Amino acid sequence: MKISSIETFNKEYVGFVKVTADTGDFGWGQVSPYNADITCQILHRQIAPWAIGSQCDDFDDLENRIYEREHKFPGTYLNRAMAGVDTALWDMRGRIEQKPVVELLGGSVGKLRVYGSSMRRDITPQHELERFLSLRAEHGYDAFKFRIAAECGRDVDEWPGRTEMIVPTIRRGIDDDVALLVDANSGFSVERAISVGRILQDNDVSHFEEPCPYWELEQTRQVTEALELDVTGGEQDCYLPVWRSMIEMRAVNIVQPDVCYIGGITRALKVARMARVAGLPVTPHAANLSMVTVFTMHLLAALENAGKYLEFSIEDENYYPWQQGLFRNPPFDVEDGMVTVPSDPGWGVEIEPRWLDGANYIASD
Repeated sequence: MKISSIETFNKEYVGFVKVTADTGDFGWGQVSPYNADITCQILHRQIAPWAIGSQCDDFDDLENRIYEREHKFPGTYLNRAMAGVDTALWDMRGRIEQKPVVELLGGSVGKLRVYGSSMRRDITPQHELERFLSLRAEHGYDAFKFRIAAECGRDVDEWPGRTEMIVPTIRRGIDDDVALLVDANSGFSVERAISVGRILQDNDVSHFEEPCPYWELEQTRQVTEALELDVTGGEQDCYLPVWRSMIEMRAVNIVQPDVCYIGGITRALKVARMARVAGLPVTPHAANLSMVTVFTMHLLAALENAGKYLEFSIEDENYYPWQQGLFRNPPFDVEDGMVTVPSDPGWGVEIEPRWLDGANYIASD
């Protein structure tokens, strides 16, 4: 069974991918969000020529061959595009075998604990606390992540004193049994990250994500060694040698591959296996309610070294208008702080036909 065509349906932020075999079987995937229109062009220019005619069920060989053919372009866009083909092939296999992807990966359908993930830095500490309290009362969340620092902020906060204010505000205002996580998005130097980390420890924050520029592994390792809470990272990384270095040098306590950034389920599994050998848990990055969260639900439910929870964005269409109307049956209902992994074959979701009708269409065959 060989790939006979690859079709993409894209807008600026989201690009869905349909891969069809010469048997007529098909599957749906998604390239990484953000600049998805550019990513889909790369898919048709640099991936489709090598994928068309390839076997549908040998993921490793297909991806290795594409990376060999495109060895001059090992960066993020190639992997963001590869994710679309990889995830579509997993969906195809699930449809053929009439199994959800989680079962193909060795796991089972069930419930996953989530942490409510805030994406906002333009929000006051009190307003953020009020959001968390409302979500806890309505949906039973028992874990939340909020933003500190400024993104790649060079030790300059979103506004002066915000980090020092929001951490105790959230901790004092919410139940002691609620887990708190923070994300600095590469915002701090080593010295500042360690100083902030001690504030986090004093306020029972358990997860300190990407404290230093993510590409500076040695800086992150210094922070990890200086603190007692979990220092985490890896969402941006798509190059497997970097992952090997990160894990071998123990730069972080928890690894966080993003299925769409890294190039799909197949490559995310490789990172998870490296982490398992090193005794490290995996809490993948999944920062919006496109298919990346669906992919991550299936992946997390199958990992032996899965982390404590699934990242689950709490931002609605007012913050992410492009999330609106993507699916007919979005599996994103949170009850008692948990979501349920879809049980239908493949990914178990149906893309909204009206969204596809309004998207830019490209085909390679």
